[in-house]
Amino acid sequence: MAKVKTQYVCQNCGYSSPTHFGRCPNCGAWNQMIEEIVAQERPTSSKATPSRRQDGQKHAPELLSEVDLKPEPRVKTKLDELNRVLGGGIVPGSLILIGGDPGIGKSTLLLQVSGQLQDTDEKVLYISGEESASQIKLRASRLGVKGAKLYLYPETNMATIRETITDLDPKYIIIDSVQTMNEPELNSVVGSVSQIREVTAELMKIAKNEQRTIFLVGHVTKDGAIAGPKMLEHMVDTVLYFEGDTNHSYRILRSVKNRFGSTNEIGIFEMKVDGLHEVANPSEIFLEERLAGATGSAVVVSMEGTRPILVEIQALLAPSMFGNAKRTSTGIDHNKVALLMAVLEKRANLMLQNQDAYLKATGGVKLNEPAIDLATALAIASSYRDHEIAPEDCFIGEIGLTGEIRRVNRIEQRLGEAAKLGFKRAFIPKNNMTGLKVPKGLTVIGLTTIGEAIQRVFKKTE
Repeated sequence: MAKVKTQYVCQNCGYSSPTHFGRCPNCGAWNQMIEEIVAQERPTSSKATPSRRQDGQKHAPELLSEVDLKPEPRVKTKLDELNRVLGGGIVPGSLILIGGDPGIGKSTLLLQVSGQLQDTDEKVLYISGEESASQIKLRASRLGVKGAKLYLYPETNMATIRETITDLDPKYIIIDSVQTMNEPELNSVVGSVSQIREVTAELMKIAKNEQRTIFLVGHVTKDGAIAGPKMLEHMVDTVLYFEGDTNHSYRILRSVKNRFGSTNEIGIFEMKVDGLHEVANPSEIFLEERLAGATGSAVVVSMEGTRPILVEIQALLAPSMFGNAKRTSTGIDHNKVALLMAVLEKRANLMLQNQDAYLKATGGVKLNEPAIDLATALAIASSYRDHEIAPEDCFIGEIGLTGEIRRVNRIEQRLGEAAKLGFKRAFIPKNNMTGLKVPKGLTVIGLTTIGEAIQRVFKKTE
């Protein structure tokens, strides 16, 4: 009998080694090296892995000018927020990956979408590797989903799943989840790097060659990244992250990769007993509990993809009790906070080195664009001076290391959203004032430096 060859594969990055390591030499992850059996390469055999198997079709190179382009219209669901995140609707033949923390609502969202897609007179196949058909039926009853053309299939064997797809011929397929699917011709354990890679490659071939739209549910690690090799996110067409706190009802669906639309687009949902309900105006939610007369609070008009959203940024400064001052932030990059406080100390003469700083973007949203700099800096200055900012003021602008306020994009769209929610004044970079169309009822003030901004904003309160 031939000796079985094994290797150790990192479940985080896919690095392989003939010897075991406690820490992966490639990505540095601890305790991720799992022993797997090395399969022999048989590219032309019937026992070859699915991604290497010949499909019987011979494809010849084509000139770009001779490629027959037949664009199919996007399929719109009844959830406008989901359509927005996908770039206008579902592209036929696309492979969509949805990741999120356990219990956040991934299966609920896809079951609702499945019930809506069957209304297009197309078959929907819901493949679950985690729940039985009766358990899915129980959730569908709670959500009010009726399955005239919705088929439930609790199965994990990819060979059986391929045969079922061929026999049933569904237009839409949901895989819940990709980490539970098993390719029987591989000797590795379920959920390993090689299993996830081969299962995804097979599903991608089904989606592209047979024009079937496939949704994949992906587990996440404790760091929030989708479990498995990074190659998984490269192979699919769209990567969506479902975010939120299980202790609160609001959920954020964020697009981080989309071959057919804008990235960093978000959709806001509210989790209720009968499922997810879309939130048409998220700015009102983020501002509805704003406390009047509070210091350390400033409103920014941030762009999330193509949508302007008004978010309250809160800052709390307190004298440090120890030698090193704390810098803690939620929803705002920690390095950005440290940079802005250094600029305020150097360019605006605020003594912040002995102050503990705590910053937060309310509503659970994560802000990572440059235009939030001005609101963040003024929230810090407001808390430090213990002077409130007028509740009808909002702020847009990027701050440079020399204290200058730099221009931002889509300024008119941002100002229009601020005017719609009743704000009276908007402080923006002076370079954005050229040719600007100001909405009715809104006063726009152009600023050049952070020192000028502090002087103008706190002029009435000092």
